[in-house]
Parts: sequence; structure tokens; C-alpha cells
Amino acid sequence: MLTGAKILIESLKKEGVEVVFGYPGGVVIPIFDVLYEEKDIKLVHVRHEQGAAHAADGYARATGKVGVCLATSGPGATNLVTGIATAYMDSIPMVALTGQVATSMIGSDAFQEADITGITRSITKHNFLVKDVKDLARIIKEAFYIASTGRPGPVLVDLPKDVLVSKTEFNYPDKVELRGYKPKVKIHLGQIKKAIEMINEAKKPLIYYGGGVILGNASSELTEFVRKSGIPVTSTLMGLGGYPGDYKDPLYLGMLGMHGTVYANYAMHNCDLIIAIGARFDDRVTGKLDEFAPNAKIIHIDIDPSSISKNVVVDVPIVGDVKEILVEINKLIKPVKITEWLEQVANWKEKYPLTYTKDTKFVKPQYVVDKLSELTKGNAIIATEVGQHQMWVAQYYQFVKPRTLLTSGGLGTMGYGLPASIGAKVAFPDKTVITVAGDGSLQMNIQELATAIAHDINIKVIILNNAYLGMVRQWQELFYSKRYSGVCLAKTDKNGEMCGYYPDFIKIAEAYGFWGKRITTNEEVEKALKELLEVKGPALLDIWIEKEENVFPMVPAGANLTQMIGGLA
Repeated sequence: MLTGAKILIESLKKEGVEVVFGYPGGVVIPIFDVLYEEKDIKLVHVRHEQGAAHAADGYARATGKVGVCLATSGPGATNLVTGIATAYMDSIPMVALTGQVATSMIGSDAFQEADITGITRSITKHNFLVKDVKDLARIIKEAFYIASTGRPGPVLVDLPKDVLVSKTEFNYPDKVELRGYKPKVKIHLGQIKKAIEMINEAKKPLIYYGGGVILGNASSELTEFVRKSGIPVTSTLMGLGGYPGDYKDPLYLGMLGMHGTVYANYAMHNCDLIIAIGARFDDRVTGKLDEFAPNAKIIHIDIDPSSISKNVVVDVPIVGDVKEILVEINKLIKPVKITEWLEQVANWKEKYPLTYTKDTKFVKPQYVVDKLSELTKGNAIIATEVGQHQMWVAQYYQFVKPRTLLTSGGLGTMGYGLPASIGAKVAFPDKTVITVAGDGSLQMNIQELATAIAHDINIKVIILNNAYLGMVRQWQELFYSKRYSGVCLAKTDKNGEMCGYYPDFIKIAEAYGFWGKRITTNEEVEKALKELLEVKGPALLDIWIEKEENVFPMVPAGANLTQMIGGLA
């Protein structure tokens, strides 16, 4: 006979959970009491519940396993919401455990009560309110199964206090049978043959892949498909690393979309066949929808049938596991005869490369990312916050391996990168894990620097500091006549002019126990990056970059993929 809290922990162990990211509170004390003497599960005590959700998310993205976060009832649970939504938008497997008031008190507006299952219904793949301790083990089994199968996603389990302290016999189920949820889809070989015929007939085909390739562990199969067929390939933000990201590869076009390469966007607009793999035709990719790839037929491979023809009508849908489908495709695919198309793509690549100038008063952020990519050679896990720095990383860091970019794509969550890097470093203590942040985003969850110190989590933080909320400022510059409203993060004088940077990130770093350094010139970049990477403990590098540097190319809102600003000179 075990308590609910003990059953919960034993169930997590049955699921192979090795780490829980959490923050305590009154209702979940019984769980933390069990964790006190637990040897097989590491508790990483974060400094804010949102940090717990993002850390669990980062752990899941880096490993492919289900991440687990834990919070108490009421505000503890609601503080997880942004992290749960972030995971939901990017299809990340996560189980969020929340405390709840006793079942007899639910609905009475009790102290620290919140209807977290109601609040998260639209941002979870499924959620549970456990009403009887006898159901707990089964529900945990189901939660992990739902989170990790089909199109992955977060699942929330709400745990009333009386369930945690009640006792019952512990029996963990061997398998799950859920009526109405059958994520395993049999591959339709007829659709694959149709796709092969269409590929062989195409004159200007393009492979467009997304995060589903990484989530489905299909990177090697995608690479084989590209190289066997000889078809050019472009990636979404979430897909970076799914195909070896070497710009010298004539078939690799980098990222497409709003801040994609000119040549990827031109290729997408002018192709006659799109082979979409594990991607959802997001608005940041398509630009103006009714002018997207106007002459292209579309093959769409995805595990989620609801994603097929949701935004763009497709000609050949193939529903199923992306890895299994690509294995079948690779059995049939042969090199395609597209010499003229490859020459056109090569011409675009030569004519419109990603470029930036270095001769400036402040550091060019593109140079920092370029140099970081060169120094790490793809052998690092890079987590980003959200904003301009995120796009510079996507453009200039060459991701050659899957699960090495951790970034919030669908929700665009500032404050994601720092705790996500903590989750990844806990998973891979021997790997180099780096957060690239903006000065605005880092302050969203800056308290997690304490988590890194407390648990000896050796992360590196690079701040591309322009004293602005850079992406919003860029839009205000380009589309609102430089009316910079609410975006300046520096101290200003009575005329509104910048007169000092704050906060002092070096003092903050040192106050938390981090090694800290600031640089302000291009000449210092390479040496400082090497120094950062060689520091034995957690370290932070504050780089003052060009204040009004913009991310180009850029497809403005309402434009098609060929109507880019910048990058065309």
C-alpha cells in the first residue's frame, strides 16, 4: 500500500524518468517529501515555474524523451501555462504535474485553487484531473503514452492533495488501450508510388521539411532522400539540423520564409513540386497565402492528418510516421534529371548570399554567430531566446546535427532559451550548451541563472545586447516611421536619447556566481568567444552590438516570398 505521492514517483521511474524540473508549494509537499530520499530521479529546483516548463521542454527537444515539470496548485500551476503552450505549438513531448486542492474543495474558491485543466484544455494534447488514487498509476501511463506517440505534445496531470496522501496498492499497467486514440497509422504504399511518379515528372522540385523530421528521428532518412534524388532542400526554423546545414552543399538552401535566405524563397516561389516533410505551412513560411508557390503541386508527409490541407491544399497526402515513410520512399527513389533547375538554384545562391558588413563602431551580431559556428563546428547545443538574435542564429549558425537547436518557433516565447539550455545541459552534462539571448529576452527568466549555479549546470550565455527590443524596433523603423515606442531598454535623457546601458549584466552575472565579461568591438569577438567556451563553470558574455542592426532578408506582412526587403543587393 503506497501513498499517491509515492505511486506517482514509482510511476515516473517505470517510465524511465531521470529528472524532474520543479518548484515546491503547499499542495505538492507530499511529492517533494518522496523526492527527498529518491535516488533514481534528480530534482532540479528552478526559481520560477515557467523556468520548470521550459527546462523540461529543452530536455525533451535535446533528448527526444518526455520532459517532466512539477508545480503546486493555483499560481504555481498557472505559471506553467506559457511553457505548456510553447511545447504545444512546437509538438514537444512533456508531462506537466500540478498540485490541486483536495477533491472535496474543488469549485469552492479554496486557497490557491485554479481550474488548471480548464485553463490548459486548448494548449495540451490531453489533460487529466485525478479524482481517485486508484486511477493514478493508469493515468500516468496514459499521460506518457499520449505525450510521446503520434504527433507529440504536452499532457497535464492535475493531482488533488487528498489523492497524494491517500493509499492504495501499486499496480503499473503494462500497456495502454485508449478508445478513440490510435496514433499508429498504416502507411499507404499507393500514395508513396503516386509521390514517386510526381517527383519523376517534376522539372523544378523542392524538398521542404520541418520539425517533424527531428521529432520523428528521421534525419538520416531525409539526408539519404536528398542525396539519392539530388533535389534541393530547404528547412523551417524548427527543422534546422534535420539535414546537415552546410551552405557549401549545393543542395542545401538554408531556412526559408520571413527571414529565410533569398535563394530558398526564390526556389519555393518558382518550383513546380513541393515535397513537404513534417512541416505545417506556417504563415512565417508561406508569406501571402494566395501567392504561395503558385505553380507547384504539393506532396505532404505528416503524422498528423489534421495538418494536411489545413493551410495549403495538397495534391498527394501521405499520413504516417515520417521515418517509416522516408524508408519506403528511399527504396524507390532514383536521381532526378533537373540540370536546368539546379543551375538556376546555384545562380541564386551565388548572386544572393547571406551577407553583412564588419566595419562598424559596434559589433555585428551576424559576425558573432558566424564565428561561434566556426569555433564549435556544430558540436554544441544552441538554445535561443526570441527576437532578432534568434533569426541571426537561424541564418548564420550551421546546424549539422538534429536536436542541436532549441528555440520557440510557434509561440515565439521570450524567456525560453535560458531555462531550455539548463534542461539540455542536465540531459547532456558533457556537451557544450550555449544560450544566445537578447538583452530583452534574457530578463524574462533571468532568475534561472541561480538554478544553473545551484545545480552546477555549466551553461554558457551570450547576450547580443542592442539596448532595444530589437525585432519590434525593426518593425517600427521599417513600417512606423521610426516611432520607437516602448522598445528602448537603455537609460535615456530628457530628450529621449540613450545615455547608458542597464542593467549591468556583468554585475548581475557575478552576483549569481557566473563568470562575466563584456566586449564592444569586432576585434574582441573571437578571443572572447574562445574564453567563454574554455571557462570551467557557468559563464556569460555581454556583447554590445550595432544598436539598429536589422535582420535581412525580410518578407513583410502581406507580401509573397519574392517581395523581400534587404539581401538583394
